[in-house]
Amino acid sequence: MSSWTRWHGPAMARLWGFCWLIVGFWRAALACPTSCKCSASRIWCSDPFPGIVAFPRLESTSADPENITEIYIANQKRLEIINEDDIEAYVGLKNLTIVDSGLKFVAHKAFLKNNNLQHINFTRNKLTVLSRKHFHHLDLSELILVGNPFTCSCDIMWIKTLQETKPSPETQDLYCLDENSKNISLANLQIPHCGLPSANLAAPNLTVEEGKSITLTCSVAGDPVPNLYWDVGNLVSKHMNETSHTQGSLRITNISSDDSGKQISCVAENLVGEDQDSVNLTVHFAPTITFLESPTSDHHWCIPFTVKGNPKPALQWFYNGAILNESKYICTKIHVTNHTEYHGCLQLDNPTHMNNGDYKLVAKNEYGKDEKQISAHFMGWPGIDDGANPNYPDVIYEDYGTAANDIGDTTNRSNEIPSTDVADKTGREHLSVYAVVVIASVVGFCLLVMLFLLKLARHSKFGMKGFVLFHKIPLDG
Repeated sequence: MSSWTRWHGPAMARLWGFCWLIVGFWRAALACPTSCKCSASRIWCSDPFPGIVAFPRLESTSADPENITEIYIANQKRLEIINEDDIEAYVGLKNLTIVDSGLKFVAHKAFLKNNNLQHINFTRNKLTVLSRKHFHHLDLSELILVGNPFTCSCDIMWIKTLQETKPSPETQDLYCLDENSKNISLANLQIPHCGLPSANLAAPNLTVEEGKSITLTCSVAGDPVPNLYWDVGNLVSKHMNETSHTQGSLRITNISSDDSGKQISCVAENLVGEDQDSVNLTVHFAPTITFLESPTSDHHWCIPFTVKGNPKPALQWFYNGAILNESKYICTKIHVTNHTEYHGCLQLDNPTHMNNGDYKLVAKNEYGKDEKQISAHFMGWPGIDDGANPNYPDVIYEDYGTAANDIGDTTNRSNEIPSTDVADKTGREHLSVYAVVVIASVVGFCLLVMLFLLKLARHSKFGMKGFVLFHKIPLDG
């Protein structure tokens, strides 16, 4: 029994963990190609004999290639090609190293599905040409190409441009072979008719009202002649483009307010690199209150809301149908601004039953307005169960001086109701209560003093009478 108990609990958990670790290594070893070693996240192939002739692949039935983050290959003279589908299974790959090997060709779409790649090292291989199309979709922090016999041509000028625009911490001495098999430093290489393209976006005023349409035109130039394409990101509005040689147009119809602030780019791309010209789209639209909820309590009471609008809408609150003037005790706070969307709350400092009622928010700009209303219940009336909901009063517990909020001035004095002096009325009510309490206290105290004095006088009178009765009267003579 003691032996059985000893193998339960933490000891048994450690044993099972060790077993699963062994199984994991065993599965990875079964899937690992010859001349390579594998772990759950790494593949390294450095043994030249017998070596590998193709890019190492794991058997998907016995290992998880998406967990591989690093592949290291060295001394593999018979490895010459990376095909389009060789690396696609390694979607989590971050570091790829192939050094001192026989790599000659890399397919254009070899890294299409490896968006996590950050470091590539192809030092001392047999590469004679390498296109920028391999890497233009990747955000590489390091690309090392030292020791390759590149052919001097326009096809490798992008490497020179890359070194000039994104210098690495360590300068690479790259060379290419000219038609006479002479080594030419890539930094000094000059190829006629081989330069960066340019893009020029001719855009009208890109401030447009929601629902309208707009057309953008773009022209590109360069030698070699560049391709033109539009980068519209995640544009919601319907759009179509037309391209003819070095000219292009983009028409956006029924423009949505969701596209305000988005960037639209015209891109020119050739062998050497790319250039782009961009504009930002501004959409004007009427306000919309997309969210308004009952009050919640945190550090302060808050009636949360979300408002969209451009230009920035002015906000005005109403309490039981009357304009609510704001002050330090009750005010609008905007906590998050997301271009044309504003998240905030009407903040109330220690509200009481006097603040129960209907709160309406009105958002307005030059294109229109929107309004929404909620009922707020902060606490029950004194002497009434908190769950009760009597008719709401028409007064606020404080005289709120008008103040501009974070999104705009909410005051509209032309519609203000001047007949309600809530501060004086409330102050007089409070003063009356205090006066009654003080007067009652004084009267009670006076009554107690009078009773005490009467009782004291009564005791003193009895003492004198007793003294006379028991005093001996002296006799004459």
